[in-house]
Amino acid sequence: MEKNIKRIAILGGGPSGLFLYKRLVESDNTDIEITIYERKDKLGAGMPYSSEGANDEHVTNVSDNEIPHIVNSIEQWLQTAPTELLERFNINPAQFNEYKVLPRILFGYYLSSQFDLLREIAATKGITTHIHYKTNVLDISYNQQEKTVGIETAAGKTDFDYAVICTGHNWPTRYEGKVKGYFDAPYPPSKLALTFNHTVAIRGSSLTAIDAIRTLARYNGKFIKDKEGNITFEKAAESDSFKMIIHSRSGLLPAVRFHLEDSHLSNDSLLTREEIDDHRKTNDGFLSLDFIFKHNFKEVFREKDPEFYHRIKDFSIEEFVDEMMELRERLDPFQLLKAEYIQAEKSIKRQESIYWKEMLAVLSFAMNHPAKYLSAEDMQRLQKVLMPLISIVIAFVPQKSCSELLALHQAGVLNIIAVNDDSSVEPQNGGGILYNFKDADQEDQSVFYKTFVDCIGQPHLSFDDFPFKSLLSQKEVSRAKLKFKSNESAVIALDNGNLLVEKDAQNNYFLNVSGIAINDNFQIIDQYGAYNENIFIMAVPYIGGFNPDYSGLDFSEAASLKIASSIL
Repeated sequence: MEKNIKRIAILGGGPSGLFLYKRLVESDNTDIEITIYERKDKLGAGMPYSSEGANDEHVTNVSDNEIPHIVNSIEQWLQTAPTELLERFNINPAQFNEYKVLPRILFGYYLSSQFDLLREIAATKGITTHIHYKTNVLDISYNQQEKTVGIETAAGKTDFDYAVICTGHNWPTRYEGKVKGYFDAPYPPSKLALTFNHTVAIRGSSLTAIDAIRTLARYNGKFIKDKEGNITFEKAAESDSFKMIIHSRSGLLPAVRFHLEDSHLSNDSLLTREEIDDHRKTNDGFLSLDFIFKHNFKEVFREKDPEFYHRIKDFSIEEFVDEMMELRERLDPFQLLKAEYIQAEKSIKRQESIYWKEMLAVLSFAMNHPAKYLSAEDMQRLQKVLMPLISIVIAFVPQKSCSELLALHQAGVLNIIAVNDDSSVEPQNGGGILYNFKDADQEDQSVFYKTFVDCIGQPHLSFDDFPFKSLLSQKEVSRAKLKFKSNESAVIALDNGNLLVEKDAQNNYFLNVSGIAINDNFQIIDQYGAYNENIFIMAVPYIGGFNPDYSGLDFSEAASLKIASSIL
């Protein structure tokens, strides 16, 4: 009897595609045939770990011990890595430390090697893998009758039983190339390999901004290390007037990487799926943000850190965030960075976690998947109150980047300005931008900069940005939206001019959030509310409304499990 082979297409061979491929290959099911479409000529690295997202100076914010297991560890891989690669990054495999961060490009080579090993395992098991390098997927369509997915490339259309969209990061170009001195994103970083003899404006203070700062610094001066290991920065003669100013909504820099007690963002004391479902039954189908904050954050400290627990146990989310932000806002951001750098050094040396920060990362990870069950009111609180703190604390800036930021500030080259939420960047016809904002004294400022780099990180893309137009015209995808628990708060939001609020024919109010709607298994949902059994998506820019935080490789590992289980 002929076997019924499931034909599976993976769109994108970066880290997400790698984890999904691993799940499929390592399952007990060999009745599958896998086709991978990859835009570049290399699998595994994706955008962050290739030249599209990194230069040699850029490092990961995770170490070997924090990376979900693939086939072998980085330590094992380094024993067989090409000599020229080890020399390029000055790596001695015999002195490898699994707790240290790595150059991102080197990590990309590691991920590629893991793809090669998985392909060997697949071949041994009799699983066929087709790879299409340098191939753009132009469109996806769905055949309702046959339950097949059509994948269209320049070479034509091919039908599959399942398709998983793993297209990774996407920075749309809006003004770059049209307005001189305007960069929509700092990627690929090779485009910032320029000499500037003026002040460069940087928007945002995320890890993306740090990438840009480290590259710009190298092309406009040099870092010097003394015998004690202290770093200073010296400007190049031709960049005498070079400066960088970060414009940040919080006026804060991200927190420094420390030792994680549980390196994989999981915790035995977190709410189970059943507990979340039981809670929703008693709460009109909604997941309460206060409930998840209490059980997935506050309660964890009861045994782990009783002193901290007593300090925060009666705090609302708003009070907790105020308390944690108060110190950050009181200190000068670079003074705070220095203090955190020293604290983080101790944490790593003693292998002791800074537990509340670690649990904030765990909370963010644990809350991400069920966020689609929050009410519109709670999603607004999450975005406005909790996410600004989370995004600062769990950035985990590596020590090396941190010491460079301090050296640049010390040299008078790097500074930070707090700007208000509705600050704006106005591209100028002759090139450059006007940065319009209110300063600390609430005075209106409008400052001209010849060069501007937008570094706010991966933007959450809208429903209209979704690239596969046939799925849109077939109504196979729908806008991500959350219901308001109370009509009253929806009406207040509408009265305040919130254009994302809408009312349906049954007088229910909804908040449109970014991207497309998906279910718990990452299947797309059509405009009639039905999920598609055959099409999955883990491309984070398009699902940010229902998955507000995505923690890199941990997200890829967790999402790939749900998807592979559904397919198989």
